[in-house]
Amino acid sequence: MSGLAPVVEEEDASELKLGEDFVKAKCLMNAEVALVLQRKYEQLQQLSDDPVSQISQVFEKSLQYVKRFSRYQNPEAVKQVREVLTRNKLHEFEVSVIGNLCPETVEEAKAVVPSITKKGRLDDEKIETMLTDLATIKKFE
Repeated sequence: MSGLAPVVEEEDASELKLGEDFVKAKCLMNAEVALVLQRKYEQLQQLSDDPVSQISQVFEKSLQYVKRFSRYQNPEAVKQVREVLTRNKLHEFEVSVIGNLCPETVEEAKAVVPSITKKGRLDDEKIETMLTDLATIKKFE
């Protein structure tokens, strides 16, 4: 036994070092979670004689939370937002952060997701175009 501890890489979201849990994880925006939970809620109501008894308080509070903090309500708009963000080759984590926080300026986007500018991934012009596309989706929702 060598007595050396294994080297553990420190997590750092600004460098997209998110840890083992996020290696293959699909991150969802609040709006996407709201759609999933709303469908499940409707299924539970249809399948039960007493729908209220089938739905836990945690489930209801989770649904209320994601609905309240979802920036997009229309399912088609949610789909378009994900398309815009993935078209720009963003990591799942970056997609969910930008989709949830909806930065309005390039500076805001770089502040909340500093990894988008690392290693020349996105320049200011591409970020501006992406934010304009997101604003357009929100405007016509």
